[in-house]
Amino acid sequence: MSAQSAKLSLIGSVSLGTGVMLGAGIFVLMGQIAELVGGLFPLAFIAGALVSGISAYSYVKFSNAYPSSGGVAKFLLKSYGPGTVTGTFALLMYASMVISESLVARTFGTYTLRLFDIASTSILVPILAVALIGVAFIVNIAGNKVIEATANTTAIIKITGLVILAVAGLSIGVLPSFEAATQASQSTGIGGFIAALALSILAYKGFTTITNQGGDIVNPKRNVGRSIIISLVICTALYSALALAVASNLTTAEIIAAKDYALAKAAQPVFGSMGLWVTVLIAIVATVSGVFASVFSASRLLGMLGQMKQVPQMGMRFKNPSLISTVLLAITLTILFDLTRIAAIGAIFYLVMDIAVHWGLLRYLRGTLSFNPVVPIIAIVLDTVILVAFVLLKFQSDPLVPIAAAIGIVIVVLAERLFMKSHTNSDGQMDMDIEM
Repeated sequence: MSAQSAKLSLIGSVSLGTGVMLGAGIFVLMGQIAELVGGLFPLAFIAGALVSGISAYSYVKFSNAYPSSGGVAKFLLKSYGPGTVTGTFALLMYASMVISESLVARTFGTYTLRLFDIASTSILVPILAVALIGVAFIVNIAGNKVIEATANTTAIIKITGLVILAVAGLSIGVLPSFEAATQASQSTGIGGFIAALALSILAYKGFTTITNQGGDIVNPKRNVGRSIIISLVICTALYSALALAVASNLTTAEIIAAKDYALAKAAQPVFGSMGLWVTVLIAIVATVSGVFASVFSASRLLGMLGQMKQVPQMGMRFKNPSLISTVLLAITLTILFDLTRIAAIGAIFYLVMDIAVHWGLLRYLRGTLSFNPVVPIIAIVLDTVILVAFVLLKFQSDPLVPIAAAIGIVIVVLAERLFMKSHTNSDGQMDMDIEM
């Protein structure tokens, strides 16, 4: 937010955080997770919440000590100092945020087409997704007050709507037995369940965007951490209830068959033909607000990286070049990849960056900040196990995903290294433009 804008309230911060988290997680990832673990997918959402809660500990500690608009970039800078390491992992965070925009935008296209009973494989999905990203660009150009007002309004609409769907689904549906769910998941095994956690974590990763609000929120040393915790609690409750509601009304085979619009499919036994319309309208509100909030956070992170001289400050003759770059990258990814691959690549990038954040806190700030070292150690172990399991599974089912993710990481490392070598002073240090 600009200096002239009013400070974000705690409610506004939570609205932006849940705006990103509730954008695509429950609307599309549910079906993809069910494809990996079958009937145990509600447990995968709960387990993902526990892992995300442990992970959030480091972000809360960082935010309490170093609240800023730099968010994760500032945390990495404090841990590793200016240079290739900070730039690389910050760019992976940025990339995962842009990938999330693409995921949410394509989810918008998929659900919108359900109103007209058009297959989600239609070329209209990326067209609608690109159109939404274009609208998000216009809204972000319009100003920060418009963004916060939109976030607050849509948060109320979608949370209320999702609560209604969850309560109705649970009251009418028949909950599956644990034995039946286990039998439906025997083919995946423990490895499939662990791998599925990578996607369920992706559904919660929006809490990290709250760290970018540190320079704009009222009482940041208190409210950034509170906002992270509140957002996670809200989303955990909603995800868990909705996952159980879907499992109550659809078989595992039906969920997998409708994996890109499972929630809409599950609403039909509850509300009849109107269920489709109600769910799709909620999904449209959620995905639209999710893209708006995600574009805001990602472009802000890229802008701060430019001011930190960790990336080139490109296109300075244009107004808000970081916003333009973010939107163009999101459009490119939206056109090139489908929902499943976008989610998988985003999960890999996020887990790699997340490990770097925990290691930075544990290794370099142990004598500076007060924290329990056991928690980041547990987070690192969990992230590593989940990442390895997920990559191995994708090598077997869709090798393009880990290959594309590896190529992306290599390109980021090499580009960042070349840039840093050409932008250091005679002492080998970076000249910082700002104090975030």
